[in-house]
Amino acid sequence: MKKQILIADGYNIIGNWPELNKLKQNDHLADARDSLLHTLSEYRKFREIEIILVFDAMYVPGIKQSYAQYNLEVVFTDEDETADSYIEGLAGKLMSLINQVTVVSSDQAEQWTIFSRGALRMSSHDFYREIQRTRREIDHDAKYYHDRNRQRNQPWNATQLDQLAHLRDTIGNRKDD
Repeated sequence: MKKQILIADGYNIIGNWPELNKLKQNDHLADARDSLLHTLSEYRKFREIEIILVFDAMYVPGIKQSYAQYNLEVVFTDEDETADSYIEGLAGKLMSLINQVTVVSSDQAEQWTIFSRGALRMSSHDFYREIQRTRREIDHDAKYYHDRNRQRNQPWNATQLDQLAHLRDTIGNRKDD
């Protein structure tokens, strides 16, 4: 099975996800970035994929850096480099017989360039729906394991519980002479 690598255009996602865009519009861009990092971290853990989140330097000039946070790779491009050009180069470099690269961006030109290089593409809106679907799966799994754990603490199986109920009813109906 191929190693799954997701490369995401951070500001494109922030601009297309309702709650993150609202934060950005209210001048809380750092909070929007942190919320996105947290969401992608949960997604990465559940899907067991590598995620590289790329931000343009246009909102944070002079910061060219790459670091790991929440087990994600976070990249801020050089001031004169767009996230699109960085993503295109990175996707081309990472695509191989053992890697499957998926790029998240709603930029049509970016999507076509990525697709022509063999990577998969997903719009930010489609990725938003994927995140929502994953959250529902996580909630379902958590409920399943919670219920299963509760059952595990029960020392008797269904047949034994029926026998105990029958015994209780029999003893309760017995009249003392």
